[in-house]
Amino acid sequence: MSIDAPPSSPARLKTGVIARYAIGSLGTGGFATLPGLVLTYYLTDSLGVAALMAGVVITVAKLWDVVIDPVIGALTDRDLAKHGTRRRLMLTGALSLPVFFALTFAVPPAVGPAVAGVWVLIAFTLTATAFSLFQVPYIALPAELTPSYDERTRLLTWRVVVLTLAILLFGAGGPELRGATGDPVTGYLLMGVVSGLVIALGMLVATTVAGKARRGAGADPSTSSGTGGDAGTGGGARAGGGARTGGGASSTGSVREHFAAGFAALRRSAPFRALLATFVLQALATGLMLAGAQYVATWVLHSEAAVQLLFVALIAPALFAAPAWGAVARRIGKERTFAIASIVFGVAALTIVGTLWAPGDWIYVPVGLAGIAYAGMQSLPMAMLPDVISHDERTNGPGQAGSFSGMWTAGETVGFALGATALSLILAITGYVSSTAGQVVQQPDAAVAGIVVSFSVAPAALIALSLLALSRYRLRRADIEAGTQGHATRD
Repeated sequence: MSIDAPPSSPARLKTGVIARYAIGSLGTGGFATLPGLVLTYYLTDSLGVAALMAGVVITVAKLWDVVIDPVIGALTDRDLAKHGTRRRLMLTGALSLPVFFALTFAVPPAVGPAVAGVWVLIAFTLTATAFSLFQVPYIALPAELTPSYDERTRLLTWRVVVLTLAILLFGAGGPELRGATGDPVTGYLLMGVVSGLVIALGMLVATTVAGKARRGAGADPSTSSGTGGDAGTGGGARAGGGARTGGGASSTGSVREHFAAGFAALRRSAPFRALLATFVLQALATGLMLAGAQYVATWVLHSEAAVQLLFVALIAPALFAAPAWGAVARRIGKERTFAIASIVFGVAALTIVGTLWAPGDWIYVPVGLAGIAYAGMQSLPMAMLPDVISHDERTNGPGQAGSFSGMWTAGETVGFALGATALSLILAITGYVSSTAGQVVQQPDAAVAGIVVSFSVAPAALIALSLLALSRYRLRRADIEAGTQGHATRD
């Protein structure tokens, strides 16, 4: 399956640029998957932390991103203005993450639940900060790599293919590593060390693309100065370390100004508000299912190994679906295709409620269907975000992609964090019994029912809400293509 565009494609990206950018999702997919899959379970069923407190620990650590991500977004815009590249923060995050990630799963068993909760809170907060240092500038890059509507879809489609592989690798391989030693304590530590190193490797590969953004990243030189390329090609040179246009924080501004720049982007861009609201609600839905998968495997399917099977059912179809969603988007538009994928996901999730009355292997069929839809729910909004950024550049000036990506990352993180929080609340309300490693407990029927609802009805309802937000997204292909020809388009 070739990732080369036809020779006549505008702003044609080189295969190497697409491949190295996509490999970054080995890191982002690993970080998004493994903590979401095992961290709540690690706290409740290995460290003995009560379900409600486990939710608080994860939520506080994740909500820290709401504070730090907009600041990082403005700082990476400043780096672009001063140095012509976003690489510095990306490298810092990639190099520091494996240390903090390993520490998160290195809690000594003798410290007790209270100290264990504080340990995980501090270590995971540092891990999340390191991840944001990479993720925020990473998300800002596509708007600078190409101005083409279809090339952005192509770039982000292949990113999602790698993201899908990463989710499969970490979703199935992480629990396998955890069980390799036969001891939960050393197993979690082994998982943390190995996974942290693999995540860092993917991130380091992607940092090589950041140096290319200011030169068009292999795009056709005749088009590299168009909309979307400006922020990465001429934007840094024009800014020259001085104030940016469009009301963003200056390159030497305070933390408060950097933080305000992200919220200014949110206020002025109606397409961004609609797309971000949609993505946050869907992150909440998928985060809820991700956090619940281990509980479904253990208490509904009564098989520890079932968590790997659930991930294979969810992710394997997506490997083939991501390019297919990209092809559909080129025919009918990204926003319509995104809506179709979301509907399919919601319906598939809702059918899983049947496991309340008839648990069994049939669950893998709707999970697989949800996996097909999930590929579109990831690739399409990420391909729409560069369109939103370039639309804003035409009306408010270039050099603010980091502000958008900072808010985007914060919203995505909040969505996934609240997914784990929602699961913890459901478990606490339904009487879930926490335990320490090796302890055998029996869950009440209400807790098992809560697990099923959190994996089916609740995500489906959130998807329905996200479709209402998506209906307010007004940008279309004509708006973006008009912009590349020098015509301004306003909300």
